Parts: sequence; structure tokens; C-alpha cells
Amino acid sequence: MTASQVRTAYPRSDAVDGQPAAFRQRFDAVRATTMKLAAPLSAEDCALQSMPDASPVKWHLAHTTWFFETFVLERYAPAYLPFHPQFRVLFNSYYHTVGDRHPRPERGLLSRPALDQVHAYRAYVEHHLAPLFTRADEDAALRAVLELGLQHEQQHQELIVTDLKHLLSRNPLQPGYMDRWPLVSVHPQRATWNAYAGGLVAVGHHGEGFCFDNEEPRHRVFLPPFELASHPVTHGEFLAFVDDGGYLRPELWLSLGWDTVQAQRWTAPLYWERRDNRWTTFTLQGRVEFDAATPMVHLSYFEADAFARWAGMRLPTEFEWEAAAAGCPVDGNFLDSGALHPVVPRATLPRANPDNFSATCGSGREARTPRTPDSPSPRARSESTTASSCATSMYCAAAPARRLARICARRIAISSRPRRDGNLPACASRVMRAEAYRGNADTLVSSGSPPGRRIGLLDTLADTIQFLESS
Repeated sequence: MTASQVRTAYPRSDAVDGQPAAFRQRFDAVRATTMKLAAPLSAEDCALQSMPDASPVKWHLAHTTWFFETFVLERYAPAYLPFHPQFRVLFNSYYHTVGDRHPRPERGLLSRPALDQVHAYRAYVEHHLAPLFTRADEDAALRAVLELGLQHEQQHQELIVTDLKHLLSRNPLQPGYMDRWPLVSVHPQRATWNAYAGGLVAVGHHGEGFCFDNEEPRHRVFLPPFELASHPVTHGEFLAFVDDGGYLRPELWLSLGWDTVQAQRWTAPLYWERRDNRWTTFTLQGRVEFDAATPMVHLSYFEADAFARWAGMRLPTEFEWEAAAAGCPVDGNFLDSGALHPVVPRATLPRANPDNFSATCGSGREARTPRTPDSPSPRARSESTTASSCATSMYCAAAPARRLARICARRIAISSRPRRDGNLPACASRVMRAEAYRGNADTLVSSGSPPGRRIGLLDTLADTIQFLESS
């Protein structure tokens, strides 16, 4: 049965028993956004998988529907008949308690079901969900799982864009996903440092809005005084690191990081390529010459850490980020901007009030510029050269990985937009990572930690991970 046949047999209504459902309207909007992201793609585009860590667009379309079928319809609609019994295995991701799963690295081999049948699957499940939206007004458990399903689908919208970017980059034709170039030019901003007094601060989710379970419980941590740069590291600043031999100098890298550089032959960030003596980067608009003032993206933890050490600074911790961003409005380069590429930040990071550590958006003292080949050594410029927990963006501070080994083993990147993944700021809602493989690493650096202590810890941790991965 095709999607059009399913919609004819199972028409969708925006009202249930004559009662408009606000939740249903939001559900429809989220589901429509997923389809809109896939609309410019061919059936061939939707079927391909560029690497084991990515998934085909067709699989994302089906898996997000599988979630509602498995966790909503099977529990709350006893008379429901599955669209196809084998889909329970084909489109299960990592839910061990549900049952068997198709191997993740082989999702690109699923030429069947056809894309049109996946569309029909989505329409079929949406039709059978309709009667449940009114019940959700009175059933808190049902409402919670429906909300979780929407948050889950929005996460996969992020993955559709990021996986697709990696897929298109592997094509020798270097095709673009859309044609909206050039974007508004990015104007350089004056670098400043925002100082924070530290102290005992509360972190973790609070309030009545949605959160994932790993954002709780709210608890207190102690932060020594620290400073954060007012804006992300730019392409131009990172290019100075590359030109200074950053990828050739083992003293700048963690032990496992240097091993990764050697094994994978890294010479520049992901998607960078030198053409006709000019640096270019691959974007969802195709390959373009990058703007030196554009926020830096596509960095692994290792690369961000090496840059920070080279610059005489360090990476912020998750808790520093949460404390600093708690006073920021939810503002940024979201999916609805249509850019799908980093743009100039709209505001600087908040500057803390030393009396109560509450944050107010503003700028602080003038920043040290990143180190150049003629600059003093990092140790001479700053005694605080230790590495911290993760590469970060302007608005959030968690590395999205389920296993620590993955943080240290492949190129991760962090969103330039707030998201709920770990203990994030109260102002951070779930948003799209619309740029980069696994998101944007709009990296900032900071100063103010005890020298040396975390470096030793991270080197030891990295060596331990390397041992466990090889055993």
C-alpha cells in the first residue's frame, strides 16, 4: 500500500470528537518538519549510509515512526495491528528490552522497504494515534510518552541533516542539499573575556518543562573563579593553529588524540580542503570558501583541546557553561533560520554578578588573542593551560556521546544551539544541530583552572580508554 492509498483509507483529522487538540497540532508540525527535511532528496539519497555511525534518511523516517508504534500504540491501543511485523526489528535502534535489532552498520543495505512504503508506514501510524491525543489531556503517563516521542523525533531531525551532510561530502560531485548561498557575511567581533566569581552553584534541570532523565537530579557543585571568551573560536583563528603546524606537533595533543591524528592522517578539520591555494569547507550548500570570521565547526574533542593548549587557554567545563548560560535567553541560529551553517552570534555570553552569580548578558574585559607563531609559548601567556571536559559551543556545553570512548575515538562536534543532553542550562531547550557531522563545535576557550591537574587526569583516562578498546 502506498502513502496516498493509506491516507485515503485512513484520513487524518485535526480534531478528535469535535475537540481541537493543541497537542495534535504540535505533533503534526513536528512530523511535517521531518518530511520537509527529506523533501529535496531523491529515493537514492534517502537510502544511502556513508559510514557506520550514520543512518540513511529513510531509516530515520521509519525509526521515528517505530517509536510511536512501539511505545504508544502497542501500550495504549490494544486493538492496534502493526503495519508490518518485521519493522519491529528493522527499525529498532538500541532498545534492548524491545527485542532484536538490525545491525546499525548495515542500515544502508535495506533497499526494501521502499521509500514510498516508509511514507505509508508514517501515515498509517499517524492515523491510529489520532484517538489518543484527547486521552493525553487526562492521562499523564500517555502525555509523557507522546512528548518523549516528539523530542525523540526532533533529535532525529538533527541527525537527518548531519548524516546527510556527511553523505553528500563523500560524493565526488560535492552536491549541495539546498541553494541559499551566499549567506549574510560575518563581521569580526572584538574579543573580550567575561569573568565569573564561581562559588556554590546549582546545576541540572529545574522547573516544569520537559527534560531527559540524565538532566536530573538538580544538585550543587563548587566552581573556582573563571573566565569565558565572549564568542566562539573562528575559522581564521583555527587556521592560525593549522598554519603553525598544529597537526604536526605531538606536544599539543593528548596521547590518544595524537594516536588518532596519526592513524587517521588528520591534517585539518573535517570538511576542510585546500584548493588553488585557498581553504574551502563543505557545507549543505556545497563546497565554499570559508569566511575567517565564521564560528569554528567540525572539531573533535582532541582538536579543540589541542587548539586550546596551543592558544594558552583551556576548554570550559560543563558546569562552567551551565552556570554562565543560565541567564541567557534562548536565542541562536536555529533550524528555522534556514542557514544550516554557523553565523555571527547575536549576543555575547553573560557576565556574572559576583554577589549572587546570576548572569546578565554583556561583554567583559578585552580578551587575549589566540597565540600566533610569533607569540610566546602557551605556558608563558597563561599558567592555566589545562584541558577540560569537552568542546563547547556558545550556548551549551555537553559532548553528545553515549560512551566516553566515543568522545575520544571519533570526530564529535557540539551544537551551536542549546539542547537537552546532559545537565544543560535551564535556558537550553531541545534544538536542531543543523550544521556539522554530529553538530557544531563552536569552540570557546577559557582561563582560570589550576595548571596541570586535569591534563594528567585526561591523559590517564585516554590511555585507559585506549587499553580497554584494544582489549
